[in-house]
Amino acid sequence: MADFSTQARPYAKAVFELARDGKSFAEWGETLSALSALVSAPEVANLIGHPALTRAQLGGVLTQALEGKLSAQAVAFARLLVENGRVQALPAIAAEFEQLRAQAEARIDVEITSAAEVPEAQRQQLAAAIGKRLQRQVDISWNTNADLIAGAMIRAGDLIIDGSVRGELDRLQTALTH
Repeated sequence: MADFSTQARPYAKAVFELARDGKSFAEWGETLSALSALVSAPEVANLIGHPALTRAQLGGVLTQALEGKLSAQAVAFARLLVENGRVQALPAIAAEFEQLRAQAEARIDVEITSAAEVPEAQRQQLAAAIGKRLQRQVDISWNTNADLIAGAMIRAGDLIIDGSVRGELDRLQTALTH
């Protein structure tokens, strides 16, 4: 799959500014998610770039499919992407938009994987501590993985904290073999 992040950045920034000015982050997030799902659907994905279909025809097909389901701005945005040959970048645009949105809302997605189920009281304490450390509102997804043996791994964007016994054993093995 091609990497569309460079193409996506200016479009995501434009939609972000539009959403910020209109105080409609949630609506645009849902819209971009719906558009991404639409262009990723096999029926539509096969139409994109089809040699027998012009950009104008593809724009017409998408406009018809979206009419009444999304706002006029969203339909116009989809047409713009088709006209500029960037419709395939929609999933990357949506991802970039969500990063900009999370930054503006001082929010971060955190994934915590523990060796065993964590009691609710400890979950709340850990969420508060991570939020304080990162100075952001945290949205935590909890997972369990017995392979960690004990402890937990925390992933927040580029930050990874490995407090698991498995991680410590791996670091010890690396130190001993080098």
